[in-house]
Amino acid sequence: MKREQNQLSFSLWRLLRLSSFQIGSAMGDILVTSIWNRVMISQFGIPAAPVSLLIALRYLLSPLSLWAGYRSDTRPFLGMRRTSYIWLGRGLMVLSLPLLGWSLMRFAAIHDAGSGSAVLGWVLALVSSLLYGVGTLISGSPYLALVRDSAPKARQGLAISTAETVLIIFFAIVGITFSFWMEEFDPVIFWEMIFATMIIGGFFWLFSIWGVERSIRRQKGLTLEQELSAVKKQAAQSNLLETIQRIWQDKRTRRFFIFLSLATFSAWAQDAILEPFGAEVFDLPLSRTTRFNSYWQAATVVTLVGGAYLWRKRPPERQRRITNGGLLTMALGMVLLGGTAVLHQVHLIEVALLVFGAGFGVYTFGGLSLMAVMSSDKEAGAYLGLWTISVVVFKGLGTFAGGALRDLFLLNLELSAGLGYGLIFLLEGVGLGAAVFILTRVDVLGFAREMGRLISRSDVQIASAD
Repeated sequence: MKREQNQLSFSLWRLLRLSSFQIGSAMGDILVTSIWNRVMISQFGIPAAPVSLLIALRYLLSPLSLWAGYRSDTRPFLGMRRTSYIWLGRGLMVLSLPLLGWSLMRFAAIHDAGSGSAVLGWVLALVSSLLYGVGTLISGSPYLALVRDSAPKARQGLAISTAETVLIIFFAIVGITFSFWMEEFDPVIFWEMIFATMIIGGFFWLFSIWGVERSIRRQKGLTLEQELSAVKKQAAQSNLLETIQRIWQDKRTRRFFIFLSLATFSAWAQDAILEPFGAEVFDLPLSRTTRFNSYWQAATVVTLVGGAYLWRKRPPERQRRITNGGLLTMALGMVLLGGTAVLHQVHLIEVALLVFGAGFGVYTFGGLSLMAVMSSDKEAGAYLGLWTISVVVFKGLGTFAGGALRDLFLLNLELSAGLGYGLIFLLEGVGLGAAVFILTRVDVLGFAREMGRLISRSDVQIASAD
């Protein structure tokens, strides 16, 4: 294994090509979580809780990502370890998008007519959400594992961070593009967006990883038969349940899982309600609220790129303090956004989002590096599947919790819109602060040393220095 890792060199072109995969991911997510939910809640007057639950459904199914990661470690599919699983998942996502369009058209017809049964609309939305979610989860951890496989140990954190940076860059680009494309809801334009996502996103999902796995195998000096033989040997020595039990028995793994879960839950509770917040508190148009995600994601890109330059020589094992700094900045942004809602200061929305986004970029750079460290070479797919579960499940729970709290505060407790949304944002800030405390309790260096990332005393001393 060590000999193979030494033969693996870093290729910037291959990393950028792999990262172009995220173009389609950004298009699909903006369509589902920025436009569809805003139209459903603010345009058609549907409660936020069921809409948020549908968005969160794909996250709640995330144990599939652990299964898919383990399978890509131990069970080749159609002669490939990672690629075939990725394409299978992305194919399901493409199939889900027309169903999303038909569901929205049904709700639009009911809204225009003032009456009618919404059962068909909800069924179509449910099936679409299931296909999109299952597809995301089947392909997610094998994709991250392929990105990790493509780089030598010292660059694995950078590789994963770069791929996620590109995703956030295109969140901003696609959000701005879609906001100008459809300033107010128009069924025809919505269908145009669906077809564009299917065609453009589908192309990059194919192009980005075509032949990459074979290239990595050749660079390691392995034939397909040799790699499959090693994979089958590993599969014969373990099963999924044993792998999960062994990973989970490690206290460091459990604490890191809790840290990721709380940070993700707190960061994404605003996901389904950010656009309705702008509409219901400040009566802002669709074209402006669609750009909210672009504001904070643009700030995220700036700090991600800046962080990659400033900290490019720091070992991934040294990213804990940087990660905590990002979390605290995110908490400040959420507290500021809460104050903006309560005090009705519309001119401070963008400032709060920029602060939150800047912290998110720092946190993402550090957190993704730590994810690469807290994974073994032998079982990278399983470990990254576990981290994907943490991120995806609690992103979903956070998304649903934000919508549910909005309904609780505004519809049940009848608080003012500003106070209700402000309380949600303030609670997010508290959760982000708590995640900082948990990360300080994770022995990252001990885990890295045990997995062979730190092979000498000098390595430990360098990784410990801040």
